Amino acid sequence: MYQGAHASPASRFALPVAAYGVLLVSALQTLVVPVVANIQADLGVSATAVSWVVTANLLAAAVLTPLIGRLGDLRGRRPVMLGVFTVVLIGSVLAATTTDLTLLLLARVLQASSFGLFPLAIGVLREELPPSRLTGAMALVSGMLAVGAGVGLVITGLLMRSGGDYHQLFWLATLLTAVGLAGAWMLPQRKAVAGGRIDWIGAVLLGAGLVLLLLPLQEGNTWGWASPGVLGLLAGAVVVFTVFVLVERRIAQPLVSMRMLTYRPIVLANVAGLFLGVSMFGVFLSVSSFVQTPPAIAGYGFGATVLTASLVYLLPGTAGGVVTAPLGGRLVTRYGAKATLVLSMLLAFAGFLMLAVLHSAPWQVVVGTFTVNTAVTFGYAALPTLLIEHVGPSETGIANSVNSIARSTGMTLGTAFVVTMLTRNLIPGLERHVPHESQFVIVFVVVAVSMFVAAVLVGWGLPRNRRASGVTAAEVEAEDVLGAAGLDVPVELAGRQRTS
Repeated sequence: MYQGAHASPASRFALPVAAYGVLLVSALQTLVVPVVANIQADLGVSATAVSWVVTANLLAAAVLTPLIGRLGDLRGRRPVMLGVFTVVLIGSVLAATTTDLTLLLLARVLQASSFGLFPLAIGVLREELPPSRLTGAMALVSGMLAVGAGVGLVITGLLMRSGGDYHQLFWLATLLTAVGLAGAWMLPQRKAVAGGRIDWIGAVLLGAGLVLLLLPLQEGNTWGWASPGVLGLLAGAVVVFTVFVLVERRIAQPLVSMRMLTYRPIVLANVAGLFLGVSMFGVFLSVSSFVQTPPAIAGYGFGATVLTASLVYLLPGTAGGVVTAPLGGRLVTRYGAKATLVLSMLLAFAGFLMLAVLHSAPWQVVVGTFTVNTAVTFGYAALPTLLIEHVGPSETGIANSVNSIARSTGMTLGTAFVVTMLTRNLIPGLERHVPHESQFVIVFVVVAVSMFVAAVLVGWGLPRNRRASGVTAAEVEAEDVLGAAGLDVPVELAGRQRTS
């Protein structure tokens, strides 16, 4: 809530600090994607093991993001933001100085706390900016998610253009984080906006359940899918998730509201968020690996450098988000959240299908990747508004927090699936472990089919849009950003959105 009566000169730092923090979140997310193979070669570990450099970060983000957002409500957003920047700084220094996989994974978990900067940044804007400036400021900050992803890929490509040391990426992340920490010190101190407590038990159970689920999925090729280790961990995941559900049902302020998971529109929205997350990292990792494969030894791929993979194949889709994100908001305004979400999933289906059938020329891969990234952007624009349409104003923060967990979980599952497929059915007799081309095709086809099924489920299972024709594009964009940050939408705005 805006505290205009107590505004201070330091309030002028709110927008630049918030925008910079969100840009950093996205940059750290994409920074390592093109150099996974380089990290593997440097550390001398398996492809499955090094994949946890990505997976551990996303898994930790699924747990930490709602916790950090809640902590900001309870302790004040400035001190929590300072704490997050400090933790990310420590993680970045550790990643820049270690040559041990275990310590690198710990560093990536610490860096995952950066995901919490998004809800904190939006909360700071609501506290420091007048209503007349808030919508435009939130749109700018939200757009930094797309800009940051592109910045991360550009930085990676430029620093690794001559086969440089990937540790340079983490030293640069250290510098960027230190700048953010200095900026956060300039923010004014405000009182906490909420009371209550944090669901630490739920966070521990959720994290443990996800680890028990993902570890056997990624190690199944190595251990054997019928091995005691795989079966035991999967059984343990079932037990932990069962306990998690029972515990969350008894907690007054749970990490995940079980009641939210019994209402069909919310369930379908979370399924959609999960599959969009699968699509996002499914295309990132598979395309990065595919284009860097040397055709001379594999018979496919383009032998691309890290620079080419980053700037030519991955950057167009992420940079295009600057244009496609506002377009997604306009589609929500004109056609409704349900129609936009279905469109996004059909676009993802088309993009992955194109990648499965056409991948012999660079332009084909670029177009397919751009199509999938556009689909994800449209879907992320539709989800907050879709949730807002089906829950009360006091529950929008909870609903979007749960959906954020679903999206992050989808990213981790997408990573695990790609790694599983690309570490089996390897071409024999090669010094370098390279999968058959058919493994990439299977990845593209499976995700394409899943997105088509998800589109059918959403189209069939969700009721018709319940939106008022008088809602403006600016109001929809404001709801999108507030919802994505897990914050409640003002009653007067949400009330208009629900008028039928």
